[in-house]
Amino acid sequence: MNLETKIQTLRAEINKSLSVLTRIENYIVDFQQKKLNMPHGIDEAMIITQALTNYYTCIETLFLRISKFFENNLDKDLWHSSLLEKMTLEIEDVRPKVICDSVYNGLLELLKFRHFSRYYFELDYDWDKLKFLLKKFNDIHIQIRTDLSIFDYFLNKLL
Repeated sequence: MNLETKIQTLRAEINKSLSVLTRIENYIVDFQQKKLNMPHGIDEAMIITQALTNYYTCIETLFLRISKFFENNLDKDLWHSSLLEKMTLEIEDVRPKVICDSVYNGLLELLKFRHFSRYYFELDYDWDKLKFLLKKFNDIHIQIRTDLSIFDYFLNKLL
């Protein structure tokens, strides 16, 4: 596969991921508006947990594809946090940063939560933590789409 085809493939992956992210974002925003004004129960907590986990996993998968395309050099033991951190780096003569620092900080909280939620088997959810995570999501979800669009523009210029 030549370089132009690889770039076009990465751009298609970004656009596909943006489409999925938008659907998840819309779901979370709509859910907050319709359901979180009511009493909070286990169902709402499980839905929020799964939606935020899916949201972060979609982003992380895209970041892994970007990393493999450009540098593919991650710490093997802590690759999840290493990957996220690398997306904040501008690598001279290689690529610009993918996300800004404010997005990184919000995503870092979602990464920590995703790791925790995979091993949490109880049904007693901490609503203060869930509200904190929803705030982080609300703070970054528009900016991350902007950051990814800017990165896609960079890729387009490479062509």
